[in-house]
Amino acid sequence: MPRQRRERKGRMTTLVTGAAGFVGSHVTRQLVARGDQVRVLLRASSTNRAIADLSLEYVTGDLREPASLDRAMKGVKRVFHVAADYRLWARSSQEIYDSNVGGTRNLLSAAKRAGVERLVYTSTVATVAVDRPQRPNEFTDAKLEEMVGHYKRSKWMAEREALEAAKNGLPVIVAMPTTPVGPGDWKPTPTGKIILDFLNGKMPGYVETGLNFVGVEECAAGHLRV
Repeated sequence: MPRQRRERKGRMTTLVTGAAGFVGSHVTRQLVARGDQVRVLLRASSTNRAIADLSLEYVTGDLREPASLDRAMKGVKRVFHVAADYRLWARSSQEIYDSNVGGTRNLLSAAKRAGVERLVYTSTVATVAVDRPQRPNEFTDAKLEEMVGHYKRSKWMAEREALEAAKNGLPVIVAMPTTPVGPGDWKPTPTGKIILDFLNGKMPGYVETGLNFVGVEECAAGHLRV
């Protein structure tokens, strides 16, 4: 059984989505380490393997179920929305959009209703345009048609939802990490599997491309610093 933390009066509650995942588990771990009272939203089918040793408050819910998000947001002041359906291929691509775009929209709406003071949304560096004359940064936005695959397209669309919510008054900060690597990628993530397959000689070929790696602990620390 996961350890439930009792609420302590006078301490703000921080909600984390995707806490069972690679980046989300490190964000959760660092929040606990700095003394936050942390609540995590987990689906009924999720495992808490990556965070089982932490004292947390658990709420069962789903990004696609607005009522569960309202329950999770009760009394919350800060939100880290790290959850995403990260698959390079899915039999039904609509599932990816339902979670990443619709789910993000639902969470932003719930955060607005709850009056949260800060929401950090985890996007991806893939939404940054790199094929431009100038050096790319977070303001050189890529276009939707430049996104390859349903995951990247869904994250581009979800980021637009977050930016629109920010325009409408929700205090949103968008984090755009590169490729995280490091301890805790036990599933592994699709990117982690590609790296392992390459190292183990299981890839029949490769394409000319590039990846910018970031240590997952540093990636999580960056979330907390924004």
